[in-house]
Amino acid sequence: MAALQKLPHCRKLVQLCFLLATLWEARAGQIRYSVPEEIDRGSFVGNIAKDLGLEPLALAERGVRIVSRGRTQLFALNPRSGSLVTASRIDREELCAQSAPCLLNFNILLEDKLTIYSVEVEITDINDNAPRFGVEELELKISETTTPGFRIPLKNAHDADVGENALQKYTLNLNDHFSLDVRSGVDGNKYPELVLERALDREEEAVHHLVLVASDGGDPVLSGTSRICVKVLDVNDNAPVFTQPEYRISVPENTPVDTRILTVTATDADEGYNAQVAYFLEKSPGETSEVFELKSTSGDLTIIKDLDYEDATFHEIDIEAQDGPGLLTRTKVVITVLDVNDNAPEFYMTSATSSVSEDSPPGTIIGLFNVHDRDSGQNAFITCSLPENLPFKLEKSVDNYYRLVTTRALDREQFSFYNITLTAKDGGNPSLSTDAHVLLQVADINDNAPAFSRTSYSAYIPENNPRGASVFSVTAHDPDSNDNAHVTYSFAEDTVQGAPLSSYISINSDTGVLYALRSFDYEQFRDLQLWVMAQDGGDPPLSSNVSLNLFVLDQNDNAPEILYPALPTDGSTGVELAPRSAEPGYLVTKVVAVDRDSGQNAWLSYHLLKASEPGLFAVGLHTGEVRTARALLDRDALKQSLVVAVQDHGQPPLSTTVTLTVAVADRIPDILADLGSLEPSAKPNDSDLTLYLVVAVAAVSCIFLAFVIVLLALRLQRWHKSRLLQASGGSLTGMPSSHFMGVNGVRAFLQTYSHEVSLTADSRKSHLIFPQPNYADTLISQESCEKKDFLSAPQSLLEDEREETSSQVIYLFTTSVQASLL
Repeated sequence: MAALQKLPHCRKLVQLCFLLATLWEARAGQIRYSVPEEIDRGSFVGNIAKDLGLEPLALAERGVRIVSRGRTQLFALNPRSGSLVTASRIDREELCAQSAPCLLNFNILLEDKLTIYSVEVEITDINDNAPRFGVEELELKISETTTPGFRIPLKNAHDADVGENALQKYTLNLNDHFSLDVRSGVDGNKYPELVLERALDREEEAVHHLVLVASDGGDPVLSGTSRICVKVLDVNDNAPVFTQPEYRISVPENTPVDTRILTVTATDADEGYNAQVAYFLEKSPGETSEVFELKSTSGDLTIIKDLDYEDATFHEIDIEAQDGPGLLTRTKVVITVLDVNDNAPEFYMTSATSSVSEDSPPGTIIGLFNVHDRDSGQNAFITCSLPENLPFKLEKSVDNYYRLVTTRALDREQFSFYNITLTAKDGGNPSLSTDAHVLLQVADINDNAPAFSRTSYSAYIPENNPRGASVFSVTAHDPDSNDNAHVTYSFAEDTVQGAPLSSYISINSDTGVLYALRSFDYEQFRDLQLWVMAQDGGDPPLSSNVSLNLFVLDQNDNAPEILYPALPTDGSTGVELAPRSAEPGYLVTKVVAVDRDSGQNAWLSYHLLKASEPGLFAVGLHTGEVRTARALLDRDALKQSLVVAVQDHGQPPLSTTVTLTVAVADRIPDILADLGSLEPSAKPNDSDLTLYLVVAVAAVSCIFLAFVIVLLALRLQRWHKSRLLQASGGSLTGMPSSHFMGVNGVRAFLQTYSHEVSLTADSRKSHLIFPQPNYADTLISQESCEKKDFLSAPQSLLEDEREETSSQVIYLFTTSVQASLL
């Protein structure tokens, strides 16, 4: 290199080579250039913009850049001119050693289309290395008896350049005894040999000093020298001879250190000291001498440093065998390093994105990466794969480049991110693999409407609730994220009983909690149906709705109401009648009550709180029927007062009381007399009025008995039809209810029950008949009231003709009595 700098026309030569270099050659999609070594940084290599079919300014816009695999970047792109220039010093010998041609490969990436172009640059050699000898001074010993023509191999020189710039010739200084002969080896190298031209005479000259010059073929020529000192000895006229002219072995690169790989052997025909052979490893400027060691006495060649196929595929070693006096011979050992699969594939991520929208179409490119294996052959054959369950695939490009693309539409609600594992596996045995991980986030779009957990909701609120109380809470879930998942709640517009829904109930738009705006009354309305709408914050927003049934729960806020007996409107007291001949269990009357509440709050029970004659009457707990608990006695008062309480089952229970007056008598006159005695008249003429009434009743009775005799003859004809009707289960024709009115200010006020009195000449057979009650104002089912028991008086009357006739008599008698009383 120093010689190159000294010559003025050297740089001009380099520039001329640079200008005349082949710019590019497109073959199989590859761009090729040629450039000499050691040119200045920033020197022009090729017009890459033109070769890519682009304008210079488009390089930066389209993201054109150089991609290389882990080595120092030797080239760069000039964005202004669109040319490829050198980025640092280029030394061909450092890059390629003795290999020819020296080719450098890298890739050009167009980021906008993720397109790769392969570029190959040939580095041409310049004469920047002079030949060098391994030793500066060589000492030789030769017997004086050596005959002319004897050849002594000399140390050869090494030139790092190649071609014409490599070592071309050797020259020896002029002398009287020695000449130089150069031979070419099988490897193409030149080996100098010193030839004895004239017999030596130690006594004339014991030592000869020679200068060996090695020259290359460069312009200018560079050379190196080695001094040779020849000492003349006696007698030793045989040099050692190797068993092989050249040794070749193959060694795997994973051979352990200190392993003996070869033993060289040389024999000497001399005897004694002249036949003692020693072996030496010829020193050379390369690294080979640092990898191997040669035992001088045994000729064993061992490894002292790990072999690496990726650094050097073979090693050449020159071994010398020297006898005692100093005669030597040389042989070459060629060591071929065998590749083993000791390098796993390596990933180089060229371009990758960290986020992709979930609505991206299939085929969207996620990343571009390169895979390289430093091994060779089958060990460098790489296959890349992905897990099968991922929506991605690999598309192979040129020079072991791969694209990672989507195979189907993504759904962020199923997977918000993917940790993609890329596996590169070589073809070695056993194979080695490397994993690379790509973390890909899936960006959300508003593709999901809020969803309620149920198709409909039911809520319950007790009546008389406080205003502003929380009623219910609904929740809708939106699987999207951020604003797309922000849910707000509202009501659908509606009216309730003519008023807007918003006046009854409100909803918190953020939490979905419903609040009552007024106090509800179960007796006014019992349920409220509304629609709740949930809307997200996306653009455009999505919404859904759900129905909500709000049921008002009853509270015990209404006391029972007495329907029967109802209080008279004229200030009189209602009276119930009971004959003295009534048996135990005789139905006197029935208290009918209702409760405006519902459920358990409307379940009523009846209790006898107070009676003027304890133990005489009993009240049905659930029916409200007032019955005689025992037979009536003569000593029992004609007027009985009962206080009945009606109580519901609410918490706390509410109750209402009613006072019943029961008149006890066997016959109508007795009844009338008893009724007159129930309330003493406040007027002096009350007793006369009673006498008149009794006389009128007696007269009407006589007329009535005469009429009955005539009527019985007519009724016998219809008796058969009546029996058929009775057999079919029909009940008696309903009779109009009788009302006793205005007897000394006492009124028998009968609404629900119609009392019919049947009187015969035999008072023991006279009785009262209670037809089936009207259920319109009661809560008791008609079925329970239709059960046959000893109180079913109308059915017992149909069992014989006498009872049927009596029913007709009762009707006529009742009509007559009413007419007479009026």
